[in-house]
Amino acid sequence: MVEIADIFRRYGSQYRVKYGDKILPSHRQAMGAIERCRTALLGGHVYTCESCGETQYQYHSCRNRHCPKCQNDKAQLWLEKQQHWLLPVPYFLLTVTLPGDLRRVARSHQKHVYDLFFHTSAEAIQQLARDPRFVGGQMGLVGVLHTWGRNLSYHPHIHFLIPGGGSATDGQTWLPARNNFLLPVKALSRIVRAKFRDALRQTPLFDLVPVSVWRQAWVVHCQPVGSGLPALKYLAPYVFRVAISNNRILALAEGKVTFRYRASDTGKLRTCTLAAEEFIRRFLQHVLPKGFVKVRYYGLLAPGNRTRLAQAKQLLGTRTDERTDSQVTDADGAEETKAVVCPHCGQPMTVVQRIQPRARCPP
Repeated sequence: MVEIADIFRRYGSQYRVKYGDKILPSHRQAMGAIERCRTALLGGHVYTCESCGETQYQYHSCRNRHCPKCQNDKAQLWLEKQQHWLLPVPYFLLTVTLPGDLRRVARSHQKHVYDLFFHTSAEAIQQLARDPRFVGGQMGLVGVLHTWGRNLSYHPHIHFLIPGGGSATDGQTWLPARNNFLLPVKALSRIVRAKFRDALRQTPLFDLVPVSVWRQAWVVHCQPVGSGLPALKYLAPYVFRVAISNNRILALAEGKVTFRYRASDTGKLRTCTLAAEEFIRRFLQHVLPKGFVKVRYYGLLAPGNRTRLAQAKQLLGTRTDERTDSQVTDADGAEETKAVVCPHCGQPMTVVQRIQPRARCPP
């Protein structure tokens, strides 16, 4: 099976030579990490089975968040942590998309534009939620940034997972949302656009944006996704998914990469073939700036509002879990050590040798 690491190992050096200093440090770091992931360069261990004599080499992972081989277990760990704060109400998935004419500026100034996009979208949602015609109180939001379309195109959008209702100002009343309806998306679209425009106007980036952006409707979509746990299970893969997984890559031949994707308009599977250089370029444009937080919590779900969230759980008749956040499994914690089992006889294998790394290990 062809992997993204194979593409980087074969064509990454050419890409680095061609684009030189134009490659962002975060992009170089991601490329190097993916190339070295689970190879002898990062070191590892040699295991042997005392029952049948089988020997296995296991190399360390790079743990880079853009590596498709290092994110498989994190979604489940994140899910376990979020269940601690589930509310027994219907949930909604609300998606806000950055307009096409803004994406050139966003791609060149990712951290600043993404920060504004998060802040203004969440603020607009909360503003409309406080209107007594809809919820009339403070809601809780979990926002997850995605930057890609299914064919690796640049398509920044934020998924917000939202409990259907909010807490009144006094914190003593739960205000439920209407059945299968949360907020009017057309009105929300206008508020998001206005808030983003006003925030961007305070920066030098404002003059780089075409005037048409402030005249067009911004795409906002909202749909009910069921009760808390199914909704979290729906969102969890989005939290740690990278732009493209290895199992979608079909071939690497004659300098071209072929991968499959599902068309958003028809739902049918299609294939896309790109020159290796273009594939690398498209992949790297989804590598986030170093330290950028792509999952954010607002309102009742913000870390500083845990007391009000606990009150909301009590109002809804749910027993409050006494554990603190630090006692809940952390998806960003250390990599879990798993027992290695012999693939032939099923018996536990024992470490007999440590392979020293020959390249910089992950932190």
